[in-house]
Amino acid sequence: MGEMGCLHRSWGRTDGRQASLYTLRNRAGMVARVSDYGGTLVGLELPDPTGPAVDVVLGFDRLTGRRGEAYAQEQPYLGALIGRVANRIAGAAFELAGRRVVLEPNDGPNLLHGGPLGFHTRLWAARALDDPDAPGVAFAYRSEDGEGGFPGAVSAEAVYRLGPGRVLRLELRAVSDAVTPVSLTHHPYFNLAGHAAGSVLRHELTLYAERYTPTDASLIPTGEVRDVAGTAFDFRAPKALGRDLADPVLGGGYDVNFVVSGEPGTLRPAARLRDPASGRTLEIHTTQPGLQLYTGNGLDGSLVGKGGVRYGRHAGVALEAQAFPNAVNTPGFPPVLLRPGETYRQAVEYRFASGAGQGL
Repeated sequence: MGEMGCLHRSWGRTDGRQASLYTLRNRAGMVARVSDYGGTLVGLELPDPTGPAVDVVLGFDRLTGRRGEAYAQEQPYLGALIGRVANRIAGAAFELAGRRVVLEPNDGPNLLHGGPLGFHTRLWAARALDDPDAPGVAFAYRSEDGEGGFPGAVSAEAVYRLGPGRVLRLELRAVSDAVTPVSLTHHPYFNLAGHAAGSVLRHELTLYAERYTPTDASLIPTGEVRDVAGTAFDFRAPKALGRDLADPVLGGGYDVNFVVSGEPGTLRPAARLRDPASGRTLEIHTTQPGLQLYTGNGLDGSLVGKGGVRYGRHAGVALEAQAFPNAVNTPGFPPVLLRPGETYRQAVEYRFASGAGQGL
């Protein structure tokens, strides 16, 4: 089964610095591979009682390489930590204390996932957490004042741990020396049939959400919060991801924020994903107010992933625990400004079970 704990090895160079890949393995036989480049979840292997372990997240074999085959090129945030502000900021700008803060757009006129040089492109400092019962790795990154156009210096930390059983837990923290927006998320693409299995549209999804935040044509929230009842966004009961895909409001796929039921700041269930073919399930618990559902609409087969697999449309589904998109420009949304003396905190747990009922 391999050695339990946290092992690491060199994993190429970027910007003249050495990157590493950390392998976490727990007593349940679960394996997570994470890199200090972007704090990225590269692989997540689940033991299978009927055969070899199955890697259930999309990713690449290499840090650097030809375009479309590695992390250190333009790619859709596979497994990465996202910051300083996740999701979109309309017009790549916001008002702060009477001053207009202008950022660098990377999604038409808007800012997406922290901009072109967001946290997903940075090499984080790493520290192995060699606990055989809960092996982990802690990553730290300091975002200097003015980076990406954001005010204030932000020190962020991310801690990945494999808990007892089949649980991957991620804790995120940040502090700032000036008032600035901070909204982090994690961006893994899941395919419970295996990263190379093709479309996830037959996966069944349950969301613990009564409401969602509709968007305009550029995927910026309108500021409304609507009930999911009677719409294609209703996942309160298990529903195949592809069932309502023909609805014109979706444009061929989901890319929208849901309002997670319950009290923000408390760890509570947000989503349950099931692959009916294998019986594998994933439950996501979060402290965040929102969860973005993205069905890999932009994947087009040009990305060559692990093992030479081409990731086509809907090859994975991202379920991103987050604050609401464009909250910094939307007064009615939960605020995302972090002030000196405060600590930003969030936690997300990915809890897996096999078709045989093992895990949770």
